[in-house]
Amino acid sequence: MNQVIFARLVSLVIGYLFGCILTAEIVARRTAGKKAAEVGETGNPGMANIMASLGFVPGILTLAGDLGKCILPGIISFLLFPGQGWIIVLYAGLGCTLGHDFPFWRRFRGGKGVATTSMAIVLYRFWPGLAANIIGMLVVFAAKYLCIGGPVIPLSFTLMMVLMREWEAAVLSGILSLLSVWSHGKAILGIREGKTKKTDVLKAIKRKRDSGRK
Repeated sequence: MNQVIFARLVSLVIGYLFGCILTAEIVARRTAGKKAAEVGETGNPGMANIMASLGFVPGILTLAGDLGKCILPGIISFLLFPGQGWIIVLYAGLGCTLGHDFPFWRRFRGGKGVATTSMAIVLYRFWPGLAANIIGMLVVFAAKYLCIGGPVIPLSFTLMMVLMREWEAAVLSGILSLLSVWSHGKAILGIREGKTKKTDVLKAIKRKRDSGRK
């Protein structure tokens, strides 16, 4: 097998295995003694649901774990295949998001991969990745729909990669965009039907933080 293809496939697999570690599952069991699927209205194993249901600190712990599980396979892949450049980190990040979204041990029913996607693009290209995350955050603040911010982040990054003519990165971030649209599709469609609730993120974070101090 071609060494370039081998490195990319191995990085995807490493990322996938790390992605299957659902931090929300660990936090939910430790904090509430429940499975993540039994927490909140959605049962989604992600930071938003855990923070909304269990509080600010459990939510932050979930976020930190999800970011960390994307960083580690990126570092491992880069050290294993140093000659492949930084693109190998993006493959690991894609694998991590696939693992988070479709963990084999949970019948391929996982989270939405926002945190892993956000970290993957930042690891690959810091400033464009950071800019894409800021764009997604501002869109959420303005629209007050969490489901919109998820796809906006990788879509923004994909556009930047196209403008920078980094075609392989554009394809990978395009796949991340499709995964995000798929994960948030039901909620996005629900906006038009009036079924998706608005969320004032800033007020929600402040409320949970204040309640955690009491």
